[in-house]
Amino acid sequence: MKKRLSILTIFILLISCNNDHYEPAPIDNPKLTLNIPSGFPELNPSVNSNQPTQYGVELGEKLFHEKRLSTDNSISCSSCHIQGKAFADNNTQGIGIQNRVGLRNVPAIQNMMFMKFYNWDGNILELEKQPLVPIITHEEMGSSILEVIGKIKDDLMYKDLFRKIYGDETITPERIYKSIAQYEYTLISANSKYDKVKRKEGETFTENEAKGYQTFQQKCIDCHSTELFTDQSFRNIGFPVNPDTNEAGRGRVTGIPGDYMSFRVPSLRNVEYTAPYGSFGQFPTLRAVLDYFDKGVLAADNLDPAFKNNGNRIPLTEEEKINLILFMKTLSDREFVKSNR
Repeated sequence: MKKRLSILTIFILLISCNNDHYEPAPIDNPKLTLNIPSGFPELNPSVNSNQPTQYGVELGEKLFHEKRLSTDNSISCSSCHIQGKAFADNNTQGIGIQNRVGLRNVPAIQNMMFMKFYNWDGNILELEKQPLVPIITHEEMGSSILEVIGKIKDDLMYKDLFRKIYGDETITPERIYKSIAQYEYTLISANSKYDKVKRKEGETFTENEAKGYQTFQQKCIDCHSTELFTDQSFRNIGFPVNPDTNEAGRGRVTGIPGDYMSFRVPSLRNVEYTAPYGSFGQFPTLRAVLDYFDKGVLAADNLDPAFKNNGNRIPLTEEEKINLILFMKTLSDREFVKSNR
């Protein structure tokens, strides 16, 4: 009997020791090889510490479409960032739960890994810090990250994905944010007609598109430069001012008077799909924007020199407007709006 007890004791001790040193078996979660387009700006530094992985992106995509991120389970990120609209929408301002109207127009989500700033006012510098904003904002999802975790923590699919990525099923705010960012990093758009012409893949501009490109280089390139078609600067270009007293543009972030009503220059890639235009959807069409530039913009002490030094306008002929729009439509990536990757 004593001998049997001794053997049982040793067996229990062995199990105990093994449990003390137990580590979950590693799961193959390879980093994804992303096709970085030639000539694009350098990556945002945060990408290097949060490189997209197979299961990280799968989790991020699932969370991106998860309506339980909102307090009443009615909207997800994808409700406002619609793939067929280049991950924007066609409302003048964002529409949240219970049809609450946001402060600004919904920005497109594309080529995010190359951006230095996020949001119209650039208040976010790392994409991983962005997902919390819509979750807690009253006019958007009106929830909290703890409420979100409480809703999904027992979901078997989420538990499985978190285990595959992190080795355990613990759901934390940081893990949620990083996964959503990983998914958004994969949304690279660089296969428009413009790109194919540049790569000499058999595409050529029409005569009018080529004329539009020439006008673009003469009158638009100062702001919409680089292969992103934005220099990522903040400028006051004299657009009609948002009547909401909470709005101050970049000045809302910096507190500097010279930044008042300055906004991040948007990318023109896929601009065909993202109407209306402006920080709160001031213009229904591209033509309306060009007409406004031609007729003259609002004066301001900090009006961008491109306008201020030219009578507060960018003069454009009827032909130039037509051809500019034709060129901008060559920036439409039809594969991107149909397929994530």
